[in-house]
Amino acid sequence: MHMTAAVTAGVGAPFALRELELGPLAPDEVLVRIAGAGICHTDLHVRDGRYPFPLPGVLGHEGAGVVERVGAAVEELAPGDHVVLTFRSCGTCPSCRAANPGYCRDIFEVTYRGARADGTNALSRNGDVVHGCFFGQSSFAEYAVAHRDNAVKVRKDVPLAALGPLGCGVQTGVGAVFNSLRARPGSSIAILGTGAVGLSALIGAVIAGCTTIAAIDVKPSRLALARELGATDTIQPADEQPLGEQLRAVAPDGFDYALDTTGVPQVLRAAVDALAPLGVCGLIGGSALGTEVTFDMNALLFGGRTVRGVIAGDSMPKLMIPLLVDLYADGRLPLDRLITYYPLAHINEAVADTESGAAVKAVLRPE
Repeated sequence: MHMTAAVTAGVGAPFALRELELGPLAPDEVLVRIAGAGICHTDLHVRDGRYPFPLPGVLGHEGAGVVERVGAAVEELAPGDHVVLTFRSCGTCPSCRAANPGYCRDIFEVTYRGARADGTNALSRNGDVVHGCFFGQSSFAEYAVAHRDNAVKVRKDVPLAALGPLGCGVQTGVGAVFNSLRARPGSSIAILGTGAVGLSALIGAVIAGCTTIAAIDVKPSRLALARELGATDTIQPADEQPLGEQLRAVAPDGFDYALDTTGVPQVLRAAVDALAPLGVCGLIGGSALGTEVTFDMNALLFGGRTVRGVIAGDSMPKLMIPLLVDLYADGRLPLDRLITYYPLAHINEAVADTESGAAVKAVLRPE
């Protein structure tokens, strides 16, 4: 079988559409015809060499589509099913067994090895291997080969192309509020960075009943959208006033919760400094390996404050993703306000708009 995919040839190279050969499915795999695949900054970190992945390869880890074929050992999915593809975990380590797959002990090996566990690959071009299995899917393509464990069956009465971002960015943002912070009704939250993850967290905060929701970003257009989606306060960092002071002006007694989606050390520090006693700050934003940040130890000690990392919104995808689909169907999760669609052939335009901020969440449609 042949298919078109966006191939990353090497570090820093633009995406290029290539015709690839697709080999047979393994017994525990499913073949999915992609309806839509979101672009996430993690894809761009890999393209730029910030996270290791063997190249040439096919990236993409926010795919949604229709099951075309299933492997011999797959019983829970059938051709015609609608699925959202999410991250892959090993399923057997202590974290996975404790229903915390985002903290799988082998998460880097599983998601970034660029091949199946046995070293084989389903993708090739003119007889040469093209690395796949990125997050268990590699969905920047007409078709994706996924494992049965990271293909989540969803209802069929919602626009399928819009659901891809639920597999990572939206699940991460909403899940951070629901699962990681467990935000209480009537509480306050600061969300630093209003990209797709930050705005998803903001929507989650609205659903959770937070009554003070501060959105922080350098882009006025993002802050305007944040206000439309439910932010009670917006802050555009200013050189003449430290960010911490701007945060304290909104919540003089401190925020109950904060989420940093930027991965910028000084922004994370400001978020932690703005917490109320017993406040919790979640770190979502990715940064280069080895990036460090400092905190006032006494502020943590005497304030009982918590700083913690958040992967995939602490979600169990097979529970979280159907919930998000229901919220979307009910109009409480306005995905369409975040998404800009692009043909797969325009992937580099979509990437440029993602990097410039012109698109909040770019979604590629192979057709």
